[in-house]
Amino acid sequence: MSGFKLEKYAGRIARLVAKKKEQTLAKYRRFGKADEDDYGYVLPPEEFMRTFRFPVLDENGSFHGVSAWAKNYRALLEAHPVYVDPDDALAGRWMFMMSRMRAGYQLSLAPFPVDYSFLHHDQELYDLTHGIGKDAHFAPDYRIGLSLGWGGLTRKAERSLEAHKFDPEAVELLNAELEALAGIRNWIHRTAMAAEGELRRINLRLENDPPETLREACQWIAWFNMASRTYNRDGAGGQLDEILRPYYERDIAAGRIDDEDAVYYIACLLLNDPHYYQIGGPDPNGKDQTSRISFLILEAAHALKTPCNLTIRVHDRMDEKLFRRGVEILLEDNLGYPRFSGDNALIEGFMRNGYSIELARERIALGCNWMSIPGREYTLNDTVKINLMKVFEVAFNEIADSGKFSLGALHECYQKHLARAAFCIAEGLDFHLAHQYRNEPELLLNLLCYGPIEKGRDASHGGVDFYNMCCDGAGLAVVADSFAALQTQVVERKRIAWKECVEAVRSDFRNENGEQIRRLLASSPRFGHGGTCADEWAVTLTHDFVEAFPNGRRTPEGRLIIPGLFSWADTLRFGKTVGATPNGRRAGEPSSHGANPCPGFRKDGAATAVAKAVASVQCGYGNTSPLQLELDASFVNCADPVGRLMALFRTHFKLGGTLINVNIVDAKTLRAAQKEPEKFPDLIVRVTGFTSYFIMLSPEFRDFVVKRIIEEEQYA
Repeated sequence: MSGFKLEKYAGRIARLVAKKKEQTLAKYRRFGKADEDDYGYVLPPEEFMRTFRFPVLDENGSFHGVSAWAKNYRALLEAHPVYVDPDDALAGRWMFMMSRMRAGYQLSLAPFPVDYSFLHHDQELYDLTHGIGKDAHFAPDYRIGLSLGWGGLTRKAERSLEAHKFDPEAVELLNAELEALAGIRNWIHRTAMAAEGELRRINLRLENDPPETLREACQWIAWFNMASRTYNRDGAGGQLDEILRPYYERDIAAGRIDDEDAVYYIACLLLNDPHYYQIGGPDPNGKDQTSRISFLILEAAHALKTPCNLTIRVHDRMDEKLFRRGVEILLEDNLGYPRFSGDNALIEGFMRNGYSIELARERIALGCNWMSIPGREYTLNDTVKINLMKVFEVAFNEIADSGKFSLGALHECYQKHLARAAFCIAEGLDFHLAHQYRNEPELLLNLLCYGPIEKGRDASHGGVDFYNMCCDGAGLAVVADSFAALQTQVVERKRIAWKECVEAVRSDFRNENGEQIRRLLASSPRFGHGGTCADEWAVTLTHDFVEAFPNGRRTPEGRLIIPGLFSWADTLRFGKTVGATPNGRRAGEPSSHGANPCPGFRKDGAATAVAKAVASVQCGYGNTSPLQLELDASFVNCADPVGRLMALFRTHFKLGGTLINVNIVDAKTLRAAQKEPEKFPDLIVRVTGFTSYFIMLSPEFRDFVVKRIIEEEQYA
């Protein structure tokens, strides 16, 4: 479909994109940095922010609990300003993130027991991102809502309330769900009344009834996305091509639309909010799901050229044309999308947890780094992390203080502290699952899951089928390179004494001979070069991380923990808590990025080397350790760039890779944007699992992204 032309709606899309850029600049000028996803919200009227008040607040100005969340959410939606753009096929924009409107919020101030102080020491010692009290980060199944509509969801909750009327927990939750539904339907109705013509008719119908056409389906999904973002930032989408395919095929057969109409509707959905969607990949029986609309979704993103989160699942039976078109768009647009996930390793890994191949195929890419079974699995994906650099620092200092220097002793000490950190994480996950339903119920995601409404139980408290809790390791390459530097320069070559090395590291390499020692350590073998002790250490340390979790990767209460390697946008934060490390990194400098080698790991920066390196450190149980690949824009001038990139991706996946994120950026443009970002409002980069306008990143994070990209320019 490389010749697809969008003529009928070109003017509308151009105006919508121009307005999107204006809205992004307005957010930047009001709020400044935003080192996270590019959200689809628009700024509310300033008068609204001055006058709106939540009806239920505690003495700290915050709120906790099922009833408070429900009443405040309904009040916010019933007062929510309406938004209609005559160029848009869909109505509405969201303007608030309720989970960030809690003044003075602290989980410890909740009006019910939530004391996890018994975990505080180790959480702080190892700089753990424990996830207690965090929300969302699992996936809904849109098909539930699309089949029932808002009216049907309301009746379903009412029937369940009657069935569970003697169950206090269910009664409280289901009444809260009805409050949320009433607020959503009110928002839809008021927006519909502000619209005209077909857009008004569609939204008045969708206030109660399920969608029947492609445009209505896109509008229904947009409403759920806006409502869910407003509630607690949820951004998980679904298998978008299969979800929309029946509506598209019916409309085409009836002669209601053509492909240009379909692309316009889908483009408006993608512009409404950059939720995470997968296209392609196998169905539960292994059949490829690629259809005509898979290509149209790609063309919609291609037409917009705004931040987008599409993932193509690469598998053995896939339509090669979809794979090729995805890579073509990646290279043509230089916007960091689509991404690509590796089916074989994901399926084989998830099945190692005891799940069937059918369920493994249903577990799809719906977040920055994460997979989820839509509507059936609670995970806390991407919210729980162990700073491996901090664990190493604790072990290094313990060995240094003992004076019993040896590489073996350091490794054993590291394993001991890693196991302690992992156990603290496991206990924290159990604590979260025991209390979160009382703190912040998942009122929106519950609606599109199998079980919460039927059982009257929140998704975090027994409502869904599967509890597979995520935990990511961060900073692997720094730790691997540190072990390799000690092995090479202290143990094998004996160019530095243990005591001398410890003193230099503890002084941040600022003592006498410190800089000389730092340079010597930094010249040691590095993970990613291939065939070095650093590469061996990276594999060993990945195994250590996986095996650190107790009881066969289960919490004390028996919930499964699935490990991965990912740092999200926390590379700066993780680095700030850690002093200098024996790989030559200075105190406070960023951690390594996810599963990638440290920037500058190899002078030629071969893409094949980094692809092989990241494939070697997969955790192996169905969660990802993504490959972040940085390509200079000049790569497109090589012979057959599309074919070469497809081959590289396939090779990475055959070696066990799970997910690939790619930046294609002109180094000169990036350096100029670093100095004067406002002159480059269109520049989009893949920060990590998400894409964002470069201007929206903080100066510190811009500098980090530039350094990472420039130092890791890869040439496949």
